Amino acid sequence: MTDISIPDFLALVRQGLPWVAQLDIAVEHLDRGSARVRLRFNEGINRPGGTISGPAMMALADLVMYAVVLSHDRKLQMAVTTTLNINFLRKPRPADLIADGHVLKLGRRLAVIEVAIHSDGEREPVAHATGTYSLPPVGGSGS
Repeated sequence: MTDISIPDFLALVRQGLPWVAQLDIAVEHLDRGSARVRLRFNEGINRPGGTISGPAMMALADLVMYAVVLSHDRKLQMAVTTTLNINFLRKPRPADLIADGHVLKLGRRLAVIEVAIHSDGEREPVAHATGTYSLPPVGGSGS
């Protein structure tokens, strides 16, 4: 069972990350340690050449990572991305992007997360990302 519901996660994102609300996203799955988010296709996320832009895919991957962290403990709202590595594997077709993320390792201070991004209806990923989140101390005064 997750520590945060999909509506609560979306409300938190809209409040704390208003620029994300400009993306047309839908959280399709959120469970403890995993998340699936859909980025609906629109021409505004394209780049020259008619492909979906790398920054849009990176934002999607990072958002999924944040959802995975909060699925463990909603008190980790102040967790921050410390690394984000992405490999663009093939040109995405003009379709929704679906990102599936899961935790690889969750420690006291760091979370390591993996995300695969697919074009809707395609089996092969268009991008693969890994990232590390720095976790704030929970319940302590921490520095």
